[in-house]
Amino acid sequence: MVEKINASDAMIKVLEDWGIHNIYGLPGGSFDSTMNALYNRRGTMNYVQVRHEEVGALAAAGEAKITGKIAATFGSAGPGAVHLLNGLYDAQYDHVPVLALVGQVPTAAMNTNYFQEMNENPMFADVSVYNRTVMTAEQMPHVVDEAIREAYKYSGVAVVTIPKDLGWTEIDDNYVSSAKLYQAPIMPEPDLDRVDEAIEILKNAKHPLIYVGQGAKGAGEDIIAFSEKLHVPILTTALAKGIVPDDYKANMGSAGRVASKPGVETARAADAILFLGSDFPFQPYFIAPDAKYIQVDIDSSKLGRRHHVDVAILADAKKTIEAITERAAAMPETPWYKAALANKQNWVDWMTSFEDDAETPLRVEPVFKQINDMATNDAIFQVDVGNVTINGMRYLQTNQQQRFTTSGWYATMGYALPAAIGAQAEFPDRQVWSISGDGGFAMVMQDILTQVKYHMPIINVVLTNESLGFIEAEQDDTKQPHSGVDLIDADYGAAATALGAEGYTVHTLDELKDAFAKAANRKGPVVIDVKISDLRPIPVEQLVLDPKTQDPAAVAEFVKKYHAESLIPLRQLLEDAGE
Repeated sequence: MVEKINASDAMIKVLEDWGIHNIYGLPGGSFDSTMNALYNRRGTMNYVQVRHEEVGALAAAGEAKITGKIAATFGSAGPGAVHLLNGLYDAQYDHVPVLALVGQVPTAAMNTNYFQEMNENPMFADVSVYNRTVMTAEQMPHVVDEAIREAYKYSGVAVVTIPKDLGWTEIDDNYVSSAKLYQAPIMPEPDLDRVDEAIEILKNAKHPLIYVGQGAKGAGEDIIAFSEKLHVPILTTALAKGIVPDDYKANMGSAGRVASKPGVETARAADAILFLGSDFPFQPYFIAPDAKYIQVDIDSSKLGRRHHVDVAILADAKKTIEAITERAAAMPETPWYKAALANKQNWVDWMTSFEDDAETPLRVEPVFKQINDMATNDAIFQVDVGNVTINGMRYLQTNQQQRFTTSGWYATMGYALPAAIGAQAEFPDRQVWSISGDGGFAMVMQDILTQVKYHMPIINVVLTNESLGFIEAEQDDTKQPHSGVDLIDADYGAAATALGAEGYTVHTLDELKDAFAKAANRKGPVVIDVKISDLRPIPVEQLVLDPKTQDPAAVAEFVKKYHAESLIPLRQLLEDAGE
């Protein structure tokens, strides 16, 4: 005789089959049947109670970005469902699989304008790759099984809406999920004729460059081998940070506003680009329109989207870079390569020159020095949006074992703290950081309570400059008055202490060092609120450094403002290298 089980319990068993260990959310009346299932399955499914559904969805996105596997979140009918959207859009934009379970009023109350009843499917249509309402109790485990398959297939968000009463209904406990049948897609092999065409372009280029996106995960050593053999500098997108270690000599950083000086200058001067596994949207601003362009991607819809393409290779990034490296003849160091390396070293020397600066309010360099010194070899950095993203990209020295994520394409403030919760829930023994500005931190700081409740030893660093600095800079660039960007100060260290965490408020270099020393011995979450200068991060996308090609007075003003006396323009470095 077949045993019976509540449909909601059967559904949670499907999540477990797929390797989902955590689910983030906040209960509501319409979600009672699933909460009962989570209680029943508490030995095998870890429920993390957040204090806002947006945090739950961002925690799931943050977990998925670190693991590459599906993560789960939930919200109840009405406001709980609406609150999920921001975090779900982050997952959708950055192409990670997330399952969202959404409560609904009982079936008998649907379509009666009942309390908290909403027509939820249209609301999730844009954010999802799968969006269904369960119609019978018997189909509940099947629908969730299908949702997870679709989330994996399309690397996106799957939404399943569950009427409250269906979860309580007993069904036969005989559903077998498809989890054991799942296989990762077989990545396409590169066409070797196209590989040879790409090699020909790179061989004949004067200023070749490889630009690496997150599609190249797992190919870091292969990219370095390519760079060493062909002597080609490397750029990475923000989402690909860490694939190639930041301290590798030929890693120029990235181009854009969230970028580095050598990254921007190298991108703009390149005459041939090998674009590997990325859909970087800002290419028209940094890649010359007449540059030769080789694009490698597993999604043919992305080929030619951002730039004209001379050679398109529909293939796996790792397999392609291996093939190019194997088939290409070694190339000697060129003045271009030597100038790129000199540019990288000059940039590093300039950045590190401020690491022990004791001026107050503090610069950001001493803060990131403390972070880098304290970080473990497998640390996870969850970084918020704004000036903190610029600084995180520039100053965090990530390697291939560490992980860096941010809200890349969607760019939602308030990302870091929830994403850190997701990372720590999945990796309780790894060191996890959330790094935020005061604007982003204030949006989600209530969920320090979540970190406290579950004894998560997350190190939360808040860079307080009393401004939405990223937007302030945009207003400066468009010559408009500052409007809506000023923030009042708060003692986030004291606030964190009141919430049950260890809190420190830092004004001086000595206080900074002391706070980090104490944080090393933390038992639970720590919040280090550092009062920093509102000095704009040097805008590498609009450098004014070269008196031979730019107005000398403007150069002098720019250099003075950003203390950039020791920065050398790429043109001069190319001349020095003999080009």
